[in-house]
Amino acid sequence: MQINLRFFASVRELLGTANEALTVAGDVTTVGAVRTLLAARGGAWAEALGEGRALRMAFNQVMCPATTPLQEGCEVAFFPPVTGG
Repeated sequence: MQINLRFFASVRELLGTANEALTVAGDVTTVGAVRTLLAARGGAWAEALGEGRALRMAFNQVMCPATTPLQEGCEVAFFPPVTGG
């Protein structure tokens, strides 16, 4: 399945990118599973998206829990709880 990722504020700064197109395997079915997959890349990815990090997630521009199911072509966004003005 092809999905689109967006990264904002400090997450974007840590990763050095604002977006990415990603093909995920069939066992990656939720927004939380995408987070786990990306954090497993290690380094800055683990620092920005790891389980201990306070992080908000959105699915197609709507705030969502980690259990939100993915859909082909969807947008998944990650950002800190407060992004500033």
